[in-house]
Amino acid sequence: MGQIMAIDYGKKRTGLAVTDDFQIVASGLDTVETERLMPFLERYFSQNVVDEVVVGLPVDLRGKASEVEASILTFIERFRSVFPLVPVHRYDERFTSKMASFFISQSGKGKKARQDKGLIDKVSATLILQSYLEQKQRGLL
Repeated sequence: MGQIMAIDYGKKRTGLAVTDDFQIVASGLDTVETERLMPFLERYFSQNVVDEVVVGLPVDLRGKASEVEASILTFIERFRSVFPLVPVHRYDERFTSKMASFFISQSGKGKKARQDKGLIDKVSATLILQSYLEQKQRGLL
């Protein structure tokens, strides 16, 4: 059994999180400049077993896709051509950035850390992945 990876794709930065090999716990992996995402993933996948990938689905309160969705779909096409054996799932990422900021503030980190967009992206990816795991374990996915 390998890891599950979550990708919180953004136009400038992308947050990444992975599970342990038993797919129980999600942990923040890194925040990568989006233009360097594919080389990062190629390196990571060459050194780790990743069974599936969860890509955040950015929608507003009315269920309408955000403007970054077109870029995400292009990324997913490219990802599938490079890693054709790795299933890609989409997962609603509504509220994850706000929740990430809240959790960072509750962790006792200073204002500078709470405004660190890279940290927010990594924590957001972790929240997406943890939520996905909980739904999967309940048999809801």
